[in-house]
Amino acid sequence: MKILLVEDDKTIALGLEYSLQQEGYETILCHDVQAAKEVIASKLKEISLCLFDLSLPDGSGYELCQQVKENGDVPVIFLTVVDDEVNVVMGLDMGADDYITKPFRIRELISRIKSVLRRYENSATTEPKPQNMIKLQDVQIHLLEGKVYKREEEILLTALEYRLIMIFANHRGQVLSRSQLLEQIWDVAGDFVNDNTLTVYIKRLREKLEDDPQKPKIIQTVRGLGYKVGV
Repeated sequence: MKILLVEDDKTIALGLEYSLQQEGYETILCHDVQAAKEVIASKLKEISLCLFDLSLPDGSGYELCQQVKENGDVPVIFLTVVDDEVNVVMGLDMGADDYITKPFRIRELISRIKSVLRRYENSATTEPKPQNMIKLQDVQIHLLEGKVYKREEEILLTALEYRLIMIFANHRGQVLSRSQLLEQIWDVAGDFVNDNTLTVYIKRLREKLEDDPQKPKIIQTVRGLGYKVGV
């Protein structure tokens, strides 16, 4: 793991760099805001955590924290000699993950670093990643584009047809009655949708999506109950 350390006191910086490297971390050391901004702009994706001194000769750690948080999801810990509530709250409000007041023991700093990194690792493994595509056999629904493809070829759907396939996609494997479908597509296109209209739209969808609309494999009929999407 690589840590960006920004500290203007060169004696403290060298001691911190040595201690971090002894713990197995790679380090990038900067002594001012300008140098740190250049590193953030070019190497942020390589960095696992940032340690920013709050008071720097050409600015403050606040500026660096803002730049980091605007461009990535990288944890930030402030190093500060100021232990008043206003500065601490300001830093945390800007997105900083923790702060430690000088002078501090190196073991305490290492413990804080490990704790913050664990939080980020746990968040990455437990939070679901946004889904940008849904696959229904050889049909792909690209959610960000609002488009549907079958074997890489775009299928043009009306607003109501798209709404209908999304209802099926969001209930894969579940049997949906005709009344349930009607409730969810009611007037979505500004038109009255009745039972006969639903039949027509399902027929059109099958013609566009199925290899053999007479023997549908995607939108399947469950006799006496309704429809479901085959998984």
